[in-house]
This record gives sequence, C-alpha cells and structure tokens, in this order.
Amino acid sequence: MRLPNGYGSVCKLSGKRRNPFRVRKTLGYELTENGRTKQIYQTIGYYPTRKAALEALAAYNADPYDVTAEKITFAEVYERWSEQHFETIVPSAIRTWKSAYRYCEPLYKMRMRDIRVLHLEQTIKNAKVGDSTKARMKSLFNQLYRFAMKHEIVEKDYAQLCDSIKAPKPKIKRVPFTHAEIELLWENINFPFVDMVLVGIYSGWRPQELAVLKTKDIDLENKTMFGGLKTDAGRNRCVPIHPQILPLIEARYDPTKKFLFNDENGQQGTSMTYEKYRGRFNKVAKKLALEDHRPHDTRHTFISKAKEAGVNEYVLKLIVGHAIEDITEKVYTHRTMEQLKAEMELIEF
Repeated sequence: MRLPNGYGSVCKLSGKRRNPFRVRKTLGYELTENGRTKQIYQTIGYYPTRKAALEALAAYNADPYDVTAEKITFAEVYERWSEQHFETIVPSAIRTWKSAYRYCEPLYKMRMRDIRVLHLEQTIKNAKVGDSTKARMKSLFNQLYRFAMKHEIVEKDYAQLCDSIKAPKPKIKRVPFTHAEIELLWENINFPFVDMVLVGIYSGWRPQELAVLKTKDIDLENKTMFGGLKTDAGRNRCVPIHPQILPLIEARYDPTKKFLFNDENGQQGTSMTYEKYRGRFNKVAKKLALEDHRPHDTRHTFISKAKEAGVNEYVLKLIVGHAIEDITEKVYTHRTMEQLKAEMELIEF
C-alpha cells in the first residue's frame, strides 16, 4: 500500500533484528556538492511488525511530538529551562539556582527519561552541603520536571515523589527593634551606616532592596521612593518617605551617583550588595550592643509598627511588597499615592 505524499514511510531493514521496521518522515531537502537534491529524514522509531510501525506513524501524524525527547539529558533540560527562566528573575536568584545545579553533577549526562526517584534522592543525600542548599536542589528538580512535563520530555514527575528529602525550613526568629533601640540609633547617627539601618526601619525595604535603591528612583519633591525585588508584588513598588528619615535621605542623595547608598571605602567598588550591607549592619550592631538583631529585623520592625498604628492592610501590602490576591496589577493613581503617604505618617517609632 502506497502512503500519501508527506505522510512518512515504513521500510523493513535487512538482517535479523528485533525491530526491523523503521518509521521516518521527510524533514526537507538539501543540495549536494554535485548539485543534486537529497532528502533529509527524521527517524520516528523502530518496530517489530509493519502493523505496529504504521500505527506509530499514524499516531505521530495525528499529534507530532519531539522524537529527540527521549535522548535529552538532565543538563540539556537545565539549559533549556534556565534560558527562559533566568530572563524573569533577579541576578541574586540566578546565582542561587546555579549554585544548586553545581551539586547535581551525577545527573548531568543521564537521560531525563532514565532518571528515577532513587537518582534524585541519592544526588541530594550525597551532596556535601547544608540543608538550605539541599532544599534548593529539590526545588530545582521540581522546576526542571515541570518544564520537562510541559514539553513532553518525560511522562512522569519523579521530583514530586521525593517527599522524604524535603529539608525542614529553619525557624527564623525576627526581633523587632524596641523604641529605646531606635532612639540609640538616632543618638549615634554619625556612626557609618547607622542612617541606612534607620531608613530600613522606617521604610520596610528588604535589606537587598535597600542596598540597591537607585538615586533616579528617589523623588524628594513628592517624598517617595521606587524599587523592590524578589516577587511580582515586590518589584517596582512605591514607598513613601517617612517624615523622620527625610533628612537622612536628603543627605545621602547625590544625582551624580547611581545608587543612594554607597560604600566609599569598599575594597570591591563603592556599590552596595546584600553581603556588604550585612557586614556594615553587623558592625553597627556590635558597636551599639544590638547583636541580637539581624538585617531583616528592620523590615520586621516596620511591619510591626505599621500594624500597631492600624495601617490599612491593603496599603501595608503595597508598601512592603506582599502579594495582593484581589488585583492583578499595581496601579499607582494620585489617590493611591496620597493614601500611601497618609498611612505612612500614622506610624510612630
């Protein structure tokens, strides 16, 4: 029986074979060196009978799939996934994913279709890293399998079966600054980077967001700051400047510099990073005997003080960048901006 043009072909290969019937499709044509036309084929698979081969060809034509999928390795899936995903996240998140991937080396050359739960569990178990990195490795497996399922590279999500390797999340104790401790910071305002700590307390920025606040995003006339990282709700948000820290921001503001906060004596450039800020924060804490505190306590203090002042929950979520379920997009109207400022002024420290 002759098959229609463009449908594909089935041919029997010579010799003794378990699956002698080859199914293939024509992808196109190319010119050879002597000027002749040569067909370019793609093999769909090999089958024991002509009937099985024809059924496979019919199934492929009804719903074409990537015939190379069964050969794709773990490393190749990671490359495809990261190429898309890394465009949507911040550099610090990219570094975290890359760090987790480095410890997955035993899986690099394995075909995704050959990997089973045992391989995933052993890779995490044998990684000589802490629980947080192991948890990130598990998260990476979740991401890669979700990607592979979507693109029909695998038929089963083995990452979801690795419940036994979920690392317990460490309980992080957040300690808000007391009124007396905040007063102590004000009394030592001339000590390096005390002003930065106070801005964090009075604004609710995450430490990594505070470190990279750009000068161009500071509006002294309207008394607002724009910035944010990490999540869709957190990015590109507006934070009113609390009246008490306005002089600190005015003193730091220099339109000739890219960032609001700079480390003039830094050995690796003047720009701030979270790691640099944490180091400066720890120096302040040691100087003023505030060593029970961590950098994120500034944000926790702001949220606690805002709740004590009865700040509108919707407004507070907008300011600190928490997800808001009933909206899909943040739109800062004039009314919204005025409401943000009014609520900010309610907060007393």
